[in-house]
Amino acid sequence: MGVQRFHVGKRLSEMAIHNGTVYLAGQVADDPSSDITVQTTQVLAAIDRLLAEAETDKTRILSTTIYIATMADFPAMNAVWDAWVPQGQTPPRATVEARLANPGYKVEIQVIAALP
Repeated sequence: MGVQRFHVGKRLSEMAIHNGTVYLAGQVADDPSSDITVQTTQVLAAIDRLLAEAETDKTRILSTTIYIATMADFPAMNAVWDAWVPQGQTPPRATVEARLANPGYKVEIQVIAALP
């Protein structure tokens, strides 16, 4: 099976599928002027949309990497995450403080998931 790429741009594809695995690019908020709660909600909604497009969902996430601009926002980001992730289906996860591409971004989330 070859590699399928979705929403291909000049620098990146939003998603690639290969051998039953879905790889998402790091997802950022639609509104970088919003607070961490809104940004995290927007990012998780984008992840839901891409996973649905791939015909899978958040219960099949294999790994997540979260980049956060400041650990001061960690509790608020986790509150949104905890409400979103299905209990009993929490994936392995790493959270890293990082300077993001746009100074307005407070969070970026990258996901790898399995197809059904």
